[in-house]
Amino acid sequence: MVYRKNEERPFIGNKQSVTLQPSWESKIKEDPDRKGSGSMMSKIVTSLQPPVDKYKLVFLIFMLHGLGTLMPWNMFITAKSYFEDFKLGENYTVKSEVNYRGNFMQNMGFASQIPNVLFNWLNIFVNFGGDLTSRIVYSILMEIVILIITVVLAMLDSSEWPGIFFWLTMTTIVLINMCNGVYQSSIYGLVASLPPKYTGAVVLGSNVSGCFATIMSILCATFFTSMRTAAIYYFVTAILVLLFCFDTYFALPLNKFFRHYETVNKYNEKKSDSKTQLNVPYWQIFKKASPQLFNVFFTFFVTLSVFPAMHSDIKRTENFVIEEKYFTQVTCFLTFNVFAMLGSLTTSWIQWPKPKYLVVPVVLRAIFIPLFLFCNYQPKDIVRTLPVFITNEWIYWIIAIIMSYSSGYLSSLGMIYSPQTVSGKYQITAGMFAAAFLVTGIFSGVLFAYLNPLIVQL
Repeated sequence: MVYRKNEERPFIGNKQSVTLQPSWESKIKEDPDRKGSGSMMSKIVTSLQPPVDKYKLVFLIFMLHGLGTLMPWNMFITAKSYFEDFKLGENYTVKSEVNYRGNFMQNMGFASQIPNVLFNWLNIFVNFGGDLTSRIVYSILMEIVILIITVVLAMLDSSEWPGIFFWLTMTTIVLINMCNGVYQSSIYGLVASLPPKYTGAVVLGSNVSGCFATIMSILCATFFTSMRTAAIYYFVTAILVLLFCFDTYFALPLNKFFRHYETVNKYNEKKSDSKTQLNVPYWQIFKKASPQLFNVFFTFFVTLSVFPAMHSDIKRTENFVIEEKYFTQVTCFLTFNVFAMLGSLTTSWIQWPKPKYLVVPVVLRAIFIPLFLFCNYQPKDIVRTLPVFITNEWIYWIIAIIMSYSSGYLSSLGMIYSPQTVSGKYQITAGMFAAAFLVTGIFSGVLFAYLNPLIVQL
């Protein structure tokens, strides 16, 4: 006997009956036009129970992309010794009237952050190369090409032309951060339509990036005696990571969990008429998201006002359990990267305080700026006149741990809360706003850090 849909079918064995419900795919066929906000298609898709993120694959993929978004910055900044002591060092290059080595890190900071900030903001309002998928794919490919050029420059003997090497390097840094601005903004926009913890996965990945770059730098320097060889393998590792990001991105549409939220987002967008879609209410989105955008901005502003410029110039004042040659590496770079990563990871389980009160701990973090100034901060070529109030290394280290952990935790919360302040159809734009405020906070903090040496010599 053939049974129709919704017809009770006897269950042989226990005299129970089962009602056969048509699948949601068959329901979609009943609405072939799929039009209008009140269509059956929209109602069905938005009411579906989301599939399980099996093996946390989507979470891990976005965490990997978080690592990729900060890979260029961390790889170049961690290769300080390669650029300053080898490629532009006095013992490796011919004498030049211009001291390219002296202000290299400062110049690299500007060359990195200005295009990164600019293109993060432009990507909100300007369509660079199509939809988010196209922007992400082309940005990653361009970054890979530029890193290949960086590897080629490492292979070449540039001792006779340090000036050309310097300007070629600065050009590659500008270009790679233009691409990275689009890539970073697009990833935060894409993940905004998923559950909040997936935005936290991107932030977690960006904090893992610092640990990864530091560890790779140490390993390459340990296993290779030649600084040129170490740099080649170091930058090749960055290329491999970006290739992995490129490959895993195409795995997302094959995942049922990701497809579900992608479908929901598409039908949320269809709730608005075509005129609204063409004229995105950027100002309204900004106003609604502004409390959380401030939280994102100010968290990164305080962090970058302290780390790494001031944090790395704090010296030992007495005998300590960590030797002097490892003191900065452990208490500054390793401490910050590890505890910021742990702070981001914590938001996967705990999200407190709630959005309304997040501003309180974010503003209170401003206390870290004077606290680090009160430690034994000794900037280069500066005679400190401000008294050192915190002379105990354990107290300084505890302050550093709290600063690092709170940076990862609160920044992750701010990025998670930002897309939730607006309706589903505008969450992508809100996520891109959050990414723009993230890099703006970083850039503002880097600029403010230049005042710290002036303060301690007043």
